[in-house]
Amino acid sequence: MTALLFDARVEAPSARAPPQPVPPVAPRDYISFSAIRTYQQCPLRYFFRYIAGIPEETLSAALVFGSAIHRAIEHHFRKLLESSKAATPEEMEREYQLEWQAQSLPIRFSKDEQADSFDDLAKRMITAFAQSDLAKPAGRILAIEETLRGQLVPGLPDLLGKVDLILETPTELLVSDWKTSRSKYTQDQVEESAAQLLLYGELAKDFAPSKRLRLQFGVLTKTKEVSVEVHRVTFEQAQLDRTKRVVERVWQAIKAAHFFPAPSQMNCPGCPYRDPCRKWPG
Repeated sequence: MTALLFDARVEAPSARAPPQPVPPVAPRDYISFSAIRTYQQCPLRYFFRYIAGIPEETLSAALVFGSAIHRAIEHHFRKLLESSKAATPEEMEREYQLEWQAQSLPIRFSKDEQADSFDDLAKRMITAFAQSDLAKPAGRILAIEETLRGQLVPGLPDLLGKVDLILETPTELLVSDWKTSRSKYTQDQVEESAAQLLLYGELAKDFAPSKRLRLQFGVLTKTKEVSVEVHRVTFEQAQLDRTKRVVERVWQAIKAAHFFPAPSQMNCPGCPYRDPCRKWPG
């Protein structure tokens, strides 16, 4: 896997062609959680995407699939909000297909992936979701796919995030995020993903300042027997403060231009920047 990131075939420095400069993208006055996570996974990938602005040449099928399932679920809740009627599975499947059709970049399938198998999985996921308690929210829908923005750490740019669903009950403000996963979430996975919801909850709390904040993941599995599970994230101020400190440290590293590759068997095979990474002179 190392050859994916460090090209052992690179010639000696004297024979190496000078790298072509890439004009930087315009600086932004905000940072997203996905950008923070990208830097944590691979600082060089962050550089290629957010600093150099190198366009991705392909999209992974798994990424498009997740976006398409999100779109189907979003349609369900928008219809509930607008008409108090649930979307049918057929309507959700149409939204799923529209997301695939909307992609302008070539979609990259791994050797064990096929479009038909994704379609079959989507039907089973949508059916399982429609039959689950998650599809029947016990509360008032306040926001769907809501973009939130605010300064959570003094001296840092605003944090920008998009929340899948915000509900209000008589006693709680419920912030939900949907995930698709190869298998059921373990407690370790919930804790690893909790930072996202902790930050989003902090941004969303003004929707109902007097209500207790509840955070949860709705996880749909890509398994033969699809499961739909709810995982609550316990809000703890100490954990939120720690998450903010992590964001602050990541931002300091970005500002200091600490960019380097981070080889990973999980992330490298599907990375859209494999070619620029091979050519990176260090």
